Amino acid sequence: MSASPTSDAAGSPGPAHVAIIMDGNGRWAKQRGLPRAVGHRQGVESVRAIITAAPELGIKVLTLYAFSTENWKRPALEVQALMGLLKSFLKSELAALHQNRVRVRCIGQIDRLPAGVRRILELAIAQTSANQGLVLNLALSYGGRAEITTAARRLAEECRAGLLNPEEINEELLSARLDTAGLPDPDLLIRTGGESRLSNFLLWQLSYAEIFITETLWPDFRQEQLQLALDDFRGRQRRFGRTPEQVSK
Repeated sequence: MSASPTSDAAGSPGPAHVAIIMDGNGRWAKQRGLPRAVGHRQGVESVRAIITAAPELGIKVLTLYAFSTENWKRPALEVQALMGLLKSFLKSELAALHQNRVRVRCIGQIDRLPAGVRRILELAIAQTSANQGLVLNLALSYGGRAEITTAARRLAEECRAGLLNPEEINEELLSARLDTAGLPDPDLLIRTGGESRLSNFLLWQLSYAEIFITETLWPDFRQEQLQLALDDFRGRQRRFGRTPEQVSK
C-alpha cells in the first residue's frame, strides 16, 4: 500500500508517512560523560518535539522505532529504564496527544511489554482511537522479520482452514495481515546517528521509501533537522520502477 504525496505550506510535495529510526541516545550521553539513561531521557524530548512538528509540516503518519525485538538483549537495567521512560511518557503526554487530535497506534509484540507499560499503552490507543489528526505509530518490541513471519503464518492458517487458496495470496493480502494494516507505506525513512542499515525495521513496508541518513544523534534532532529531511525528500524524483521521462510527463 503506497502513500500519496502531500503538500507543505508552499505547495511542494512532501511525505505523508515518515518513519524514523531514533539512533544515538547512548553515544550522545557517552560524548558528554553521562550515563546512557540520560541520553534516553534527552531522546524523549526529541520525541515530543517531532510529534509536535510533524502535523505542522504536513506529515499524516509518524512511525517511531522506539524499541526493537533485539533491544531485549540489552542490559536488564537499561531495558528497565527504557520501559520506565516509555510508561512515564505515555502517562504525561496522553492528555496533550488527545487534545491535539493525535491517534496512537502500536506495532510489535506488545504482549512482551511489562504489564504496566501495556496498560497505559492500551489506554492511549483506546482514548485516541477516534482522533483524526496525526497518526503516531509506535514500534515497540518490533522486528520486521517477526512481523512478516507472523503474517505468513496467518495466511497459512487461513489456507488450512479452507478460507483461502494458496494461489490467491498476493501482496495486498499479505500487507493486510501485517501490523501496519490500514496505514500507507512510509514515503520517507529517516535514520539519525549516521548508521546505514535498516535494523530489521519495516522490511516489507520500506520497499520504495526514500532514505535520509543524518549524522545528528537523536537527542539533538528537532524540527530544524526534520525540515532538512523533508526538503531533501522534495528534491528527489520518485519513479517506482518507471523511467525519469515517464514520471515527468
